[in-house]
Amino acid sequence: MVFNVGEQNSLANQFLAELRDKVIQLDRDRFRNNLERLGEIMAYEISKKLSYRQLEVETPLGTSKMNLPESNPILIAILRAALPYLNGFQNYFNKSDVGFIGAFRKKKSGEVSIKLDYAAAPDLTDKQVILIDPMLATGNSLLDSVRELTTRGTPAHLHIAALVAAPEGIAHLEKI
Repeated sequence: MVFNVGEQNSLANQFLAELRDKVIQLDRDRFRNNLERLGEIMAYEISKKLSYRQLEVETPLGTSKMNLPESNPILIAILRAALPYLNGFQNYFNKSDVGFIGAFRKKKSGEVSIKLDYAAAPDLTDKQVILIDPMLATGNSLLDSVRELTTRGTPAHLHIAALVAAPEGIAHLEKI
């Protein structure tokens, strides 16, 4: 299922517009701040899809029943521009374990390929995992990352958080 924040009327559209604006992109501090803000918004949106359980909380006025997440998702950032975006997720999922995947584009004879050269993640078996990558172009680096991550266990659910996604990348992922 694809959830497109940009199709909703929200403040996220202002941050997305600034992120994509070719003049504003030159302001690196603003660019990083918008990535972090959008990470927070995406963390909130994804939190709606997590599993919850009802717990009792002792308040000054008595006991209150609250629905709280069953567990903290594991955050995995694909390193390129993902660090400020990851910071936004960590602001909301501040008790989550974090992992990283190092990926970069390699040009050879006019063709572009993706090379993964580093992966660090905890055991993902039966965990909620959020894979954080600001840009989904072809979907190839994302699929390579998922293949690498599944060597560390099969997650209960994998959420993919991309800020900008090419239609070709979305179509490629939907085929799988």
